[in-house]
Amino acid sequence: MMIDFVPDETLYPFESRWFDSSAGRVHYVDEGFGPPILFCHGSPTWSFLYRHIVAGLRDRYRCIAVDHLGFGLSERPESFDYRIAEHSTVLGELIDHLQLDGFVVMGHDWGGPIGLSAAAERAGRVRGIVLGNTVFWPIEPLANRAFSAIMSSGPMQRRILGQNLLVERFLLGELGGTLTEAEADHYRQVQPTERSRRGLAVMPREIRAARPLLDRLARDVPALLGHKPALAVWGMRDIVFRPGTCIPRIRAAFADLDVVELPRAGHFVQEYAPDEIVSAIARRFP
Repeated sequence: MMIDFVPDETLYPFESRWFDSSAGRVHYVDEGFGPPILFCHGSPTWSFLYRHIVAGLRDRYRCIAVDHLGFGLSERPESFDYRIAEHSTVLGELIDHLQLDGFVVMGHDWGGPIGLSAAAERAGRVRGIVLGNTVFWPIEPLANRAFSAIMSSGPMQRRILGQNLLVERFLLGELGGTLTEAEADHYRQVQPTERSRRGLAVMPREIRAARPLLDRLARDVPALLGHKPALAVWGMRDIVFRPGTCIPRIRAAFADLDVVELPRAGHFVQEYAPDEIVSAIARRFP
């Protein structure tokens, strides 16, 4: 199925583009000219999350922001299983289709593993890495694994599908007064029905189920990408991707890393501090 929501051009002033991947039709934006930057969202967001950053950088970079299958305006294929490894395969197809070379990849939340997995397989074409409140190693804390088990249970799966729980509670519940009602609706209206939310429902299970991919990334990222210039932009109030745990792990993986701490930002850093992120990327990758 496709999503018939049309973004408000005053909030999302970009031309929609489409790529027919091996698994389904992928929506993305491709704005500006210059060195390419590929922006990868996580759950339960879409490329709308990067709207301020794309607008702030497209005068000097080619900014590509993708909607993973099952998210945003991309297709919801019936035969797709919406696992992180499969999302990464589709992203790799888009990278190859666009013939990206010398590109920077930015990943947030599940967009980190998705983007890094595709980038590691194309390490010779990668210029640099930007990470924002994400991981690329197995998610170990017991509380996170318990969250995965609870959210994968029948009752919670029904709430994710029937009540759009991940958007309403975990995204909009955190952002509170940060968004206007129109902006909040742009997150709601791309997940309008139970059928459209199948991709959302898979994500909590992946905390445990994606361990093979995350085990591989824990080895491959330092080995294949660890010498690339890297930037971490971190919401210091994130209670899941805690800075005290995550930033040292990222420092250990990258030999040339800049860290920008965002003291007032929570998990969705692009909504809290877009101007700071734009400035940090422009400084790091002139």
